[in-house]
Amino acid sequence: MFSILNSWAAIRRLRCFARPFGRIFLKSLSALKLFVVLIISLPCSRLAAQTNQSTTPALAWQNNAASRAERLFAEAQQRFRAAPTNAEAAWQFGRAAFDQAELATDDSQRAAIAEKGVAACRQTIARDSKVAPAHYYLALNLGQLARTKTLGALRLVKQMEAEFKTAIALDPGFDYAGAQRSLGLLYFEAPGWPTSIGSRAHARFHLRKAAELAPAYPENRLCLLEAYLAWGEKKTARAELKTTEEMLKKARDLFAGEQGTANWEDWEKRWAKIKVKATEPPTPLKAPREKSS
Repeated sequence: MFSILNSWAAIRRLRCFARPFGRIFLKSLSALKLFVVLIISLPCSRLAAQTNQSTTPALAWQNNAASRAERLFAEAQQRFRAAPTNAEAAWQFGRAAFDQAELATDDSQRAAIAEKGVAACRQTIARDSKVAPAHYYLALNLGQLARTKTLGALRLVKQMEAEFKTAIALDPGFDYAGAQRSLGLLYFEAPGWPTSIGSRAHARFHLRKAAELAPAYPENRLCLLEAYLAWGEKKTARAELKTTEEMLKKARDLFAGEQGTANWEDWEKRWAKIKVKATEPPTPLKAPREKSS
């Protein structure tokens, strides 16, 4: 969502674990896609492998990330098994399950891991419905599970929406406003009514709220700017460029370390694309007779 995300940084998102929440492709009636959280697909999966020099670091990071996720998953699972009624142990296992599922090599493996995270979080919620992280990681693991479904994914999306809303009501600032960010991305990427819950107004509200609650966390502002540009609101995006530039400079020291390095590769690449897209001149309209038939 490690997420993306407070010593984790996105495996996608990062304590620097507040991570981008990861992206899932919802195979519905028309192969519709949507982001799930963190808060996120692995930054290394989006790195361009142009040369051996650029490929090697990306592959090395991917191997390290996979090894770290596997180790943390095993450790969290051991703690949870030793104390199954401990709420913190349960939601931390849910977090580890989400990160481990992100690295799954096929749908069967991803579903099996995500279901363990879902079960741990639901058990905790059954005992105490006010544990915000349990609702948050339940939603994220449901997102991983949705990636493995076809029509059933639409039902899971509604459950994710409800769990994110509950997490927000209980602790809106948790994981760098991770539930606000993730819910905003869900509304941003999901198809709209009557197919699903997609809504520009709802996406705008929650993405802005995430940036307000955790303005120093790069993922929040980058997601908001990407949404503005996707909606064709270049003027609004340009107005935020200077503030974002200053924020990113300060954030360098706040989000460092092993996972911070992985996050910054992702953030810098996206930031470069945002600046180009926000400042590029509009494409001139062709005269009717110049348009291709």
